[in-house]
Amino acid sequence: MRVMLSAVDSVLPAIRAGFLALAALLGAVCGVDWLVRTRRVSPFGPVARFMRSKVDPLILPVERRVVRSGGMPSSAPWWALATVVLAGIALISVLEFARTQAALLAVAVDSGPGGIYRLLVSWAIAILQVALVVRVLLSWIHSSPGAWYVRWPYRLTEPMLRPLRRVIPTLGMMDITPIIAWFLLGLLRGILIGLV
Repeated sequence: MRVMLSAVDSVLPAIRAGFLALAALLGAVCGVDWLVRTRRVSPFGPVARFMRSKVDPLILPVERRVVRSGGMPSSAPWWALATVVLAGIALISVLEFARTQAALLAVAVDSGPGGIYRLLVSWAIAILQVALVVRVLLSWIHSSPGAWYVRWPYRLTEPMLRPLRRVIPTLGMMDITPIIAWFLLGLLRGILIGLV
């Protein structure tokens, strides 16, 4: 486990640097493509021909989505850059999260059954708290009730929130039971971890 953690520790800086270099390169390419698309650079020059033949086919899927959403085709390069940057941030965040959880697992295994129990309780409570946050965020946007990303937080949190709703009234149009459930889960974590 320690060998894997040290390998991940040595790879993460390289991945960060790689994504930063890729974002800088794509920023320059997208900037030139935007200049060509907005006719700030001659559309008949060699730069424009290169961009239309090599870069535009790569950006075409993003351009289709932008146009379908009502955006301007000239903004497609910036949306493509934003997509790559967000994907890089998400990948690095997932890798750092997995590394942290692996380190916690290694410490828990070294601590014996009590450490594993504390880790499992912390993970279970964290999953429920994440489900609460996702549920609240999804309530702010219009989404299909049958979608998988809507069903899982409701299935995890509804058994907690239904009894709370019977006791706690809404404040105008605002349901505060997720906030109270969040704090109750924190208290429950402290109690359960304190048992060992």
